Amino acid sequence: MAVKTILTEPNKLLRQISKPVKEVGREEMQLMDDMLETMYAANGIGLAAIQIGVPKRIIVMDLSKDENKKEPLYFVNPVIKKSDSSKSTYEEGCLSVPNQFAEIDRPKKCEVEYLDYNGEKKLLKAEGLLATCIQHEMDHLEGILFIDYLSKLKKSMIIKKLSKAKSTRIVV
Repeated sequence: MAVKTILTEPNKLLRQISKPVKEVGREEMQLMDDMLETMYAANGIGLAAIQIGVPKRIIVMDLSKDENKKEPLYFVNPVIKKSDSSKSTYEEGCLSVPNQFAEIDRPKKCEVEYLDYNGEKKLLKAEGLLATCIQHEMDHLEGILFIDYLSKLKKSMIIKKLSKAKSTRIVV
């Protein structure tokens, strides 16, 4: 397993639509292992493959609070089959939009069909934070970031901050 570099906005790759995975093989399993390691190293709860520059429809998540008891979830080619008309609001952040947070309304519940780590077809009924996290990560697969739900002004202010932070970094 290896910790990969997480792409940050603004970056054209983050706006790319990810491609479906034909089958879950060794390469995809290795990618999911690396994604999980990268997510844990960055103290995140979810990560899409595109965030490390791989345009595949793969997501990893772990919402467990206990550092010693990890509960990783793997979603390959996830598709939302049903979503609730009632909404819930969570303050969202994103590893690709560092140090920026905003309250986002999303469907309270959703049903997602996907392939798991071993390529087996699954259906998960999610609600609350899990439903929000799945939807947030699935947006990445479509080239959408949580800041895209904000007003133009708020979004442009955040992108300006991120661009400025990128230009002041020194790479050695």
